[in-house]
Amino acid sequence: MESSIHIEAKVGDIAETILLPGDPLRAKYVAENFLEDAVCYNKVRNMFGYTGTYKGKRVSIQGSGMGMGSTAIYVNELVETYGCKNLIRVGTCGAIQEQLNVGQVILAMSASGDSGANMAYFNGFQYAATADFSLLQKAYQTAQRLDINTIQGSIFSTDTFYDDNPTRWDKWERHGILGVEMETQILFTIAKRLGVKALSVLTVSDNIKTGASASAKDREQSFMDMMRIALDLA
Repeated sequence: MESSIHIEAKVGDIAETILLPGDPLRAKYVAENFLEDAVCYNKVRNMFGYTGTYKGKRVSIQGSGMGMGSTAIYVNELVETYGCKNLIRVGTCGAIQEQLNVGQVILAMSASGDSGANMAYFNGFQYAATADFSLLQKAYQTAQRLDINTIQGSIFSTDTFYDDNPTRWDKWERHGILGVEMETQILFTIAKRLGVKALSVLTVSDNIKTGASASAKDREQSFMDMMRIALDLA
């Protein structure tokens, strides 16, 4: 197979280490501003993907879309067709701990969630979706070297962005969940099943408890501390 259903790249066009922002425009921005000799290998559905070098190391960056359904498609194809070995989500989350400020970087150790796919995979049981420890440790050490403050802990991945329950996150806050996003749980699950490494490096874009929030442009083009950490892992 020369390409997959949703990615038009040929086998060999994509590096073993790949960054996965949900927003394809973040992939484009990072490729154009951080990578050398970046080549766009995918434009299918405008889900941009690029391969280039960072500090002499080959690395790719691929938009994965919003939600676990979209993420699962790209993770499966990147691993099974293109042989990716290290998959690093770089995205945003809404904090549910009041002390977390916009711009705070979180290294996700594990991801609770409400993934319908996970419920189906495990016949209704709950699977503990966790990061690869070697990538997590390296990311923490990289952040220390770059003098970037990170918080390590658990996050929640949801299939539902809009919800009418004003107390929805209270129980998760009490149990130490740092923030909420929409992709990490399925990334960790599929990575474990396929025998590859995965990590999620997140930036707080808003705080659900305090109401603090970043702009759409900030979400696309700012929050570069997490990108510096992730790119260094290549």
